[in-house]
Amino acid sequence: MAGVGLRAAARCWLLCGSHGGRRAASSSPSCPGCGPPGPGPHCPGAPRSAPSPAPAGGTELSEHLWARYQDMRRLVHDLLPPEVCSLLNPAAIYANNEISLRDVEVYGFDYDYTLAQYADALHPEIFNAARDILIEHYKYPEGIRKYDYNPSFAIRGLHYDIQKSLLMKIDAFHYVQLGTAYRGLQPVPDEEVIDLYGGTQHIPLYQMSGFYGKGPSIKQFMDIFSLPEMALLSCVVDYFLGHGLEFDQTHLYKDVTDAIRDVHVKGLMYQWIERDMEKYILRGDETFAVLSRLVAHGKQLFLITNSPFSFVDKGMRHMVGPDWRQLFDVVIVQADKPSFFTDRRKPFRKLDETGSLHWDRITRLEKGKIYRQGNLFDFLRLTEWRGPRVLYFGDHLYSDLADLMLRHGWRTGAIIPELEREIRIINTEQYMHSLTWQQALTGLLERMQTYQDAESRQVLAAWMKERQELRCITKALFNAQFGSIFRTFHNPTYFSRRLVRFSDLYMASLSCLLNYRVDFTFYPRRTPLQHEAPLWMDQLCTGCMKTPFLGDMAHIR
Repeated sequence: MAGVGLRAAARCWLLCGSHGGRRAASSSPSCPGCGPPGPGPHCPGAPRSAPSPAPAGGTELSEHLWARYQDMRRLVHDLLPPEVCSLLNPAAIYANNEISLRDVEVYGFDYDYTLAQYADALHPEIFNAARDILIEHYKYPEGIRKYDYNPSFAIRGLHYDIQKSLLMKIDAFHYVQLGTAYRGLQPVPDEEVIDLYGGTQHIPLYQMSGFYGKGPSIKQFMDIFSLPEMALLSCVVDYFLGHGLEFDQTHLYKDVTDAIRDVHVKGLMYQWIERDMEKYILRGDETFAVLSRLVAHGKQLFLITNSPFSFVDKGMRHMVGPDWRQLFDVVIVQADKPSFFTDRRKPFRKLDETGSLHWDRITRLEKGKIYRQGNLFDFLRLTEWRGPRVLYFGDHLYSDLADLMLRHGWRTGAIIPELEREIRIINTEQYMHSLTWQQALTGLLERMQTYQDAESRQVLAAWMKERQELRCITKALFNAQFGSIFRTFHNPTYFSRRLVRFSDLYMASLSCLLNYRVDFTFYPRRTPLQHEAPLWMDQLCTGCMKTPFLGDMAHIR
């Protein structure tokens, strides 16, 4: 029966613990003979027919290691239940922090990519317009016009080293994920990346980039609008390098950034969306349903956006109807976030229906009126909406959420449209089998590294090679160049760490709220710390609970 219990434990590991990266081993130092590669007969919970002791070395030991490998392959295959491939719901809301909607009285919203979700068809329009601005106004080479937008190239959250023209993915510990550094459209060899940063993968972001990820030396691309910007930047660098043209990296970066900015400042993007809202605006009816439901339950609503009123008004009329402003207690446009949250100097100004500014002093914020600019400190004074009874939703972790959570104690919700696709990939059989075997193989590597004879090292090298291949396969399921926006091979990404730090909740779209009661309490899963984590997969399957090296290290104490 012990074997049945171990299989149940391993099954639980698959269902509950196989996503979190490295698993620490637990210790049972009094277990004689259960060090690698297998448990002895006295190991607590060991199968009744424990494997024979490992050979001393040579070919027999090599064969023994491969036998353990094959046993693990069979166990992983047998233990992976079919239902594990449909565990995650793309329409769910995920909690980083416990929050009860019963306590939330006031709901705030950004507009772009929060209330209004945009189709991916908008990105090639932005790319093409900015590319043409570079050629026609900044006098860049005509040959750049041959480049088209590639939606599969970049992902959100990447960093760009301006002086090195390097687009790369950085993890939560400020290390570059090797294999994810690109100059132009070409990958940069790992050895060159390490050499560029003084013999290390570590990037000193505290020296090279500010809190909002805007430089001076390294820029982080945090919003969805940055996808065409990264693509254009990479294409222009690719053209200059491919044609042997000298260029100043800072000038090129600034020109591309300014060209993208011009698309927004000149109103080109607004014009495209206004001309064909059916094409570009998604889930408008669901946005209406969310807002109406909140108002029906007595919640107060406000809108703070950087977009101009005429654009917001047309979009909200399309999604909600002509009386959309009656749903909101306060509407603020052209707010200039994130400085709206930190700069006390800009006062509110009232707008009329035509967009003309009034000059009267604002002493209260009235329902149905439109206000421009202002600052959060006056907003708090005039509304008295403070602390955790306010929940604000936005798509930009820095511009929308960071200051509200860190400085003002509001609850925050991040809108991450990419989440839906990533969850669908996680739910595939290919991903689950690849990840589970990768975890099991990593456990074998950690435990069997005590064997250092020549033939054992060859076995371990073969396992290490297979592990790296599995990691690359798993990465490519999300994006061939950069992988998942949430993970490097095993660590959270820098983007993911910021997501956890600055948001209480995150979801693919605002419509996910429709799946929950307005008094629902979200409880974050207790994700294990390394000293709390489950055992490696091979220990659960064999019943061996000993930590490698523990006996050998006892003399240190």
